[in-house]
Amino acid sequence: MSNGILTIASCQFPVAGDVRANAEWIRRQMTEAAENNADIVHFSECALSGYAGTDFFTFDDYDWGLLKDKTLDIMALAAKLGIWVVLGSSHPLTLPNKPHNCLYLITPEGRLADRYDKRFGTEGDLQYYTPGDRSVLFTLNGVRCALLICFDLRFPEVYRDLYKQGVQCIFQSFYNARQTGQSVHSQIMRQTMQTHAACNHFWISMTNSSAWFSPYPSCFIQPDGRIIDQMEDHKEGFILNQVDTSETFYDPSAPFREQAIRGRLTNGPGPLDDPRSTHHQEI
Repeated sequence: MSNGILTIASCQFPVAGDVRANAEWIRRQMTEAAENNADIVHFSECALSGYAGTDFFTFDDYDWGLLKDKTLDIMALAAKLGIWVVLGSSHPLTLPNKPHNCLYLITPEGRLADRYDKRFGTEGDLQYYTPGDRSVLFTLNGVRCALLICFDLRFPEVYRDLYKQGVQCIFQSFYNARQTGQSVHSQIMRQTMQTHAACNHFWISMTNSSAWFSPYPSCFIQPDGRIIDQMEDHKEGFILNQVDTSETFYDPSAPFREQAIRGRLTNGPGPLDDPRSTHHQEI
């Protein structure tokens, strides 16, 4: 099927350090999303594993066997339901290397299609995780998609690179939760993602943990930068939204975006043979 229409379930629940409890939330929301005819279900950063540095503070005694078993259970359920899954987790590396903070991309056949590893970690992340170094792109129902995680949003070069690769929709998973209250994240995180959407004409599914206190809920952003749907604060569940690449949106930079990418940072006619233009220290 390649119709340019993609139905996305953007999920949130109170992610914790308890892998079994996280897995139950994930399985429940996968089932409900499939019942609502979602093509793909999208979970937050470290949704299955819990987030190191917040939910737990060392990987020394981490039960990797349990995490693998629950991942396989989720893959089997994806096959049973016939649904794609973007699953936030942690991926162990060979010691002494630290794990990756990752998103597993699971197919409706229950296979692992790919894995995206968070490329930019905060200074806190780097105490626990090894950054990745590659993009993950895939096409679903004719929609070109990419995976990103949280702090990646601070690097606009990442989004421009994805635009140049033909990406139309981004699944970006966050973990901004278990905080003491409102913070700068309340005012800048979704706004930054809205800017990336508008500047690059992306659809964006943006998921977050709902654990108290989360400074913003999961939301869905369309290519003109507007948030068109969002979850309630600190409430588990999902929102269901549709990408339709036949729709048109306000995009005033479209006629000039390609030339800006090529390095021509003006849409004027070029150097003018006019001293009123070239003499820059005159009134």
